[in-house]
Amino acid sequence: MARWGINAALFSLKCYAGAMLALYIAFSIGLERPYWAFLTAYIVSGPLAGAVVSKALFRLIGTFVGAVAAVALVPPLVHSPPLLVLAMATWLGLCVFVSLLDRTPRAYMFVLAGYTAGLIVWPTVDAPTHIFLIASLRAQEIAIGILCSALVHAVVLPNSLSAFLLARADAIVHDAEAWSRDTLDVEPCHEVEIERRRLAQDITELHQLSVHLPFETSRPAPRVRVVRALQDNLSELLPLGAAIADRIAALRAQGSLADEDAALLADMRGWMERLATASLEEAGASGAALQARCAGLEPEVGPHSDWLTLLRMSLLARLAQAVDAHINARVLVRQLGTLDRRPVSPRVPALLEGDGERPLHRDYAGALRGAAGAFITIVLGSVVWIETGWSDGGTFLMLAGVFLSLFSAMDNSLPPVLGFFKGTFIAAVAGALYGFAILPMMSGFPELAISLAPCLLLLGAMLAVPRFSGFAMPAMLGLGSPFIVSESFGADLAPGVPASFAGFVNGQVAQLAAVLFSMVLVRLFQTAGIEHAIRRTLRAGWLDIAERANRMSAPDVRGWIARMLDRLALLTPRLMATGKAPGEPLYDLLTDLRTGVAIGELRQLRLDTAAELHPPVTEVLSAVGAYYRRLEPDARSPADPELLARIDAALQRFCGVAQQALRRRAVLPLITLRRNLFPDAAPFAAASALVPPAPGPSLSGGQP
Repeated sequence: MARWGINAALFSLKCYAGAMLALYIAFSIGLERPYWAFLTAYIVSGPLAGAVVSKALFRLIGTFVGAVAAVALVPPLVHSPPLLVLAMATWLGLCVFVSLLDRTPRAYMFVLAGYTAGLIVWPTVDAPTHIFLIASLRAQEIAIGILCSALVHAVVLPNSLSAFLLARADAIVHDAEAWSRDTLDVEPCHEVEIERRRLAQDITELHQLSVHLPFETSRPAPRVRVVRALQDNLSELLPLGAAIADRIAALRAQGSLADEDAALLADMRGWMERLATASLEEAGASGAALQARCAGLEPEVGPHSDWLTLLRMSLLARLAQAVDAHINARVLVRQLGTLDRRPVSPRVPALLEGDGERPLHRDYAGALRGAAGAFITIVLGSVVWIETGWSDGGTFLMLAGVFLSLFSAMDNSLPPVLGFFKGTFIAAVAGALYGFAILPMMSGFPELAISLAPCLLLLGAMLAVPRFSGFAMPAMLGLGSPFIVSESFGADLAPGVPASFAGFVNGQVAQLAAVLFSMVLVRLFQTAGIEHAIRRTLRAGWLDIAERANRMSAPDVRGWIARMLDRLALLTPRLMATGKAPGEPLYDLLTDLRTGVAIGELRQLRLDTAAELHPPVTEVLSAVGAYYRRLEPDARSPADPELLARIDAALQRFCGVAQQALRRRAVLPLITLRRNLFPDAAPFAAASALVPPAPGPSLSGGQP
């Protein structure tokens, strides 16, 4: 607890120092709205130095683009307010749309470009001839805040992003090993499903952190390629572990789990427990011994192999692959931790081959919905402003655009909106106290900084705690309002006090009204939003399977796994929010993930074999694609018996080819499809013992 207090206090002090430095510079050079520098310094602050620097860069770019948009839109449309409103609404909607599709920390840049234009245009719409000057001033004020915050967080006792990422990577790999041990347990554990889905979210977290790595300032950063390779390797563990658990359950149900296989599972669990402390050489040598045992126990597949034999072969083959994946994970974690670019293991060069940007799920319908919400918010807000003749309508519309941009990416915006409402109300009370009791007695920048310090330091510490940050940030923004942070204070305890107080109240009402207005509109566009998001995510995965099922090109299995795991990471919290169990078969994307991997293996098999072996593979792939194309989230129909017949026919055909390597390579994905799509089907019937093995062609592309 003490350590947490020190970390939060240090973070708050750095935020305060960055904000005061920005405010001092803005005052010194005579900027007319220094509070923008103050506010920006707090907005871009964060606990990790690299993330602050990257966020600063994204904000600088977004600010510049938003300012350019404001300058480009106002002069030609100033004499046609309806067209100006439509143009601004379209700009914000476009920026929100792109940000929702990006789904990385870079999305902040697009959001900012959208609402920065509104920050410049709406409060100054009555002075269009000064738009260039106003835009340049806003950009300068915001840039000062960005640079001061980035400087302080990057130089003064920086909290290393690299150290945090290394610790997270080690913890995630350790959790993956624990999950694999539970998966290998002969007795099923209900907590495995929860751990499995948490691993999907952890992999997504690694990806998001890696975006900031090039901006690390406190120490040499790990290579992004190594992080990407670790993500890919951990991603392979999920379908492997799920397949292993399925084969163990199927063999146990038939009472056919051999004693030597159970002993192998126990030894593998013990090996995984020792991985964290073993050297890479020890882990590799002991892992190779386990793989040799798997190969020695694995039965050969032939035309007379029964279903239990095929299941046992599949279990032992996947166990050997899992050993390899766990060794690779430890190798990559060790490579992350070294500052030397030389590989820590001969495995590293192969693991780093072909690693690029991790493909993420893109919800075009959800992004379009968010963009429509932003567009309608600006249009309706403008109508309210014009019809009421509200003097602070520009502030209202400006903030409504900001809040809508921030909340549009959320499935349920009510909690953060309520947090903003509470924080704004707290800021109004604190602002009245400062504006009418404390600040009139102060003179000069030092006294201003000292008087604000107690509230700012307390709120800054609360920003470091996710539980309190939801209302700490809006309270902080309220303390940086133009009524408080300015060269002269609005309350003068003279006959002008009532007018000043009225202006203060009007501004606070505008802020609260903007929060509520945004909440109403976002909620209107999010009616049953989570349910719709679940359906869209499921349908996207099924259509992805259907479209890639029978392509003739080489499969991108890593890209497929990455995209499906991202969907799983999105789906799990949504299912929990609706009260549905993530393990329900209707919502089990892991089954679909394994199906997609099997499809990729079959497509590669078809590319590597002679033409006479293509028909059974093509028939299976076509039927799988047709099945997934017909699926609906609310009524997932059972797979077509004709598809089962095609899978069994393909099994019969490939069990009878002469080359053992080809038999094994074809049977593994076919078993996966049969278990995924027909878990309760009668066992596969082996070919007649009177049928001799087919001379079948060999692999044209070499051994698998």
